[in-house]
Amino acid sequence: MSKQADIIRDHRRVFAAPNGAHDRLVGWLTKVLPAAIGVLAALMLLFPLAPRGDISFLLDRNDVAIVKDRLRVDNAMYRGVDNKGRPFSLMAGRAVQRSSREAIVRMDDLKANILLSDGPAMLAAANGRYDIDKETVAIDGPVQFTAADGYRMTARDVTVDLEAQKLTGEGKVEGAIPAGTFSADHISADLGERIVALYGNARLHMTPGQLRMPQ
Repeated sequence: MSKQADIIRDHRRVFAAPNGAHDRLVGWLTKVLPAAIGVLAALMLLFPLAPRGDISFLLDRNDVAIVKDRLRVDNAMYRGVDNKGRPFSLMAGRAVQRSSREAIVRMDDLKANILLSDGPAMLAAANGRYDIDKETVAIDGPVQFTAADGYRMTARDVTVDLEAQKLTGEGKVEGAIPAGTFSADHISADLGERIVALYGNARLHMTPGQLRMPQ
């Protein structure tokens, strides 16, 4: 046997001798490894709770603040048809629907275009409330109505039925027709048929020669 082999065998005997380096290494590992496993388990439990760049949290749905506006649109447009199949459009600088349970759209800078038998007409108001289901517009304050054939009026606090092309107002109204001018405390009008009913302090000034008689 070579001298090199004798040296390797002597080293192994010393390493394996009782109370030698091998026994001391094994005894040290039996103490350290369980502790290391415990530390590793603790780190695995605590690491998800450590501060990081991204933060996740749970919310109680009863305590979460609800967004004020369910739907808000700038430069909105709604389209429909009246009961005679004629198109109308409703435009707004801003439209807000606050709840899915509420079919009301609050509109600012409101304009409605409707088609009458004698041509187009337009309603304009600073703001209004559009009922999607009933296709009506409620306006608090003044509203301007102009038609292609010279009819125009300014009314306050009105409700406009876009499907039936009818307008009712609780506030004062004044306007003009080709035959003259009118004013009253309240109004009810069929825009399509050009029938206007005035209530309370009604005034009508006719211009001679301008009244159009039925043919």
